[in-house]
Amino acid sequence: MTRPISVLIVDDHPVVRRGLRVLLEVQDGIEVAGETGDGATALALDAEHAPDVILLDLKLPGMDGLAVLGELKARGSTARVLVLTSATEPASASLAVRAGAAGVLYKDVDPDALVRAIRSVHDGHLLLAPEVAGTLVRSTGTWGAAGLDALTSREREVLAEIAKGRSNREIARALGVSEKTVKAHVSSVLAKLGVQDRTQAALLAVRHERGA
Repeated sequence: MTRPISVLIVDDHPVVRRGLRVLLEVQDGIEVAGETGDGATALALDAEHAPDVILLDLKLPGMDGLAVLGELKARGSTARVLVLTSATEPASASLAVRAGAAGVLYKDVDPDALVRAIRSVHDGHLLLAPEVAGTLVRSTGTWGAAGLDALTSREREVLAEIAKGRSNREIARALGVSEKTVKAHVSSVLAKLGVQDRTQAALLAVRHERGA
């Protein structure tokens, strides 16, 4: 039997947290690992429960969402972070993606779409609200190459496998790592390159190789 996707809810509004909990607790294959209204506690709960997905608001008291993303990355957290924000400035959401978020949605998202998004980021996909995707795509030309330079050696290996059209399972087998580790690397590669999916990442890699 497949283990349910565990989700940690991080939002400073109790009503929002309650609504998200009620929504998720009735979904098949999803369980709520915990909830909190501040960044420091979010980090503690991530360390304690190792959730698969973290629903993260950017506007938090004390340590904001971007700081939480940075700390999660520094600690080597394997959680996939789906930013759920009310921010109206796409640039903030774009910064979240560059900081390692696996997805960014706005709080007015349809509940069913949110559930699909949780499953999607858990499966290794990058999922962005249209406004955020547009901002990133427009900026890819100016920082795509820099994104390639920012990749670690392992992320470069993963990108090379993506360019071959291989799945996460195939990449895990080729590199001798777990599929969950590959998902985390793929998310980081997509975020650093500023692309929305594996196809765009592969195209960017091939274009760079041909230009080299």
